[in-house]
Amino acid sequence: MAEQNAPRDLPQHRRNILDTLEIDTRLLGMIGAFVVICIVFDVWTGGRFLTPRNIFNLTIQTVSVAIMATGMVFVIVTRHIDLSVGALLATCSAFMGMTMTNWLPNMLGVELGASIIAPVAILVGVIVGTAIGAFHGWLIGYLTIPAFIVTLGGLFVWRNVAWHLSSGQTLGPLDPNFLKLGGISGTLGATASWVLGIIAAGFVLYMLFNARRSRLSHDFPVKPVWAELTIAGIVTGAILGFVWILNSYEVPTRKLARDFREAGLEMPEGYTEVYGVPYSVLILIVVALIMTIVAQRTRLGRYIFATGGNPEAAQLSGIDTKLLTVKIFAIVGFLCAISAVVASARLTYHTNDIGTLDELRVIAAAVIGGTALSGGFGTIYGAILGALIMQSLQSGMAMVGVEAPYQNIVVGIVLVFAVYVDIVYRKRTGD
Repeated sequence: MAEQNAPRDLPQHRRNILDTLEIDTRLLGMIGAFVVICIVFDVWTGGRFLTPRNIFNLTIQTVSVAIMATGMVFVIVTRHIDLSVGALLATCSAFMGMTMTNWLPNMLGVELGASIIAPVAILVGVIVGTAIGAFHGWLIGYLTIPAFIVTLGGLFVWRNVAWHLSSGQTLGPLDPNFLKLGGISGTLGATASWVLGIIAAGFVLYMLFNARRSRLSHDFPVKPVWAELTIAGIVTGAILGFVWILNSYEVPTRKLARDFREAGLEMPEGYTEVYGVPYSVLILIVVALIMTIVAQRTRLGRYIFATGGNPEAAQLSGIDTKLLTVKIFAIVGFLCAISAVVASARLTYHTNDIGTLDELRVIAAAVIGGTALSGGFGTIYGAILGALIMQSLQSGMAMVGVEAPYQNIVVGIVLVFAVYVDIVYRKRTGD
């Protein structure tokens, strides 16, 4: 009886340490690729790639594509594709830009800099993006027009709707409160960043402990304690290390002096500040958490992956695949609007070429992150890591002087290679 009630560790016949730790080898491979990219470019650039400044810039540059990539996972999992995300981002950005620079100040008499401008502009962009996404889903789900055609048409339509709204002009300056969501203009600072990092690390530890307790309560096998502690140490170390790196990027002295002068104050001798975690990264973290919960813990997520695995069986089991398609594309439209906030705020204005080729970067990020084009499998964290790998490649090549056309050639080769590796992996694992 004592043996029956005692916690049971995982079977001892596991082949290696990776099996014991229950680490996804696909995820480990992506992390390994990212580490190799970072080391190669750091050596190639003489140590400039892994500086706090470049890591900070790399992070805020990744956010926009990563947010849309989380939605693209749902699209590809259900065996669809969305070629319009970049154009839809541009349309949402144009609507928000017109709201801030024209409609609210000129038509409604709202003073520039009023606190209401940024929230109203974001709300307008979110409504537009969600409505357009739902419209795409309706065309695909209820009129049975292939997603490739609908979104290819959307690419042409919405890119030029954005041009029409702005009359082909750059819109700016955008609202100062709005710009805080773009990256360097809005950060938490040192103390708040450490608080966030500690909370995040504590949350991870709680989730690991809760998962182990849940498995024990159902008499399921669990990993050895040392394996749990190893994983907890790696994850919490990565979180706190990331915060430490961002907190190592100091605000330039000239900028601090200018800020003090504008405030009518004199900067103290030796005064320093750090940027810390950008608000845009917070947005990505929130999106990632919500999308992960939707994918793993909700009925909608189960329906999405069931439909992607076998659409005919899902329909026969009672899943309304038409309405499900509308929901998926509405989610993508919503995320395009959020990405438009981050992208236009980072640039500090709206331009006609904003989001150009983002549809290809988003699809590539999802695929490199392990989302199966055949449907049925994909992860949110994989898509985000794929976006980070893509941006690291492009940033590293730009730092060593590789011209843009050659950067795109390398990205294309990496995309094809990633799909090939995924095919080989699935054949070996029997997925």
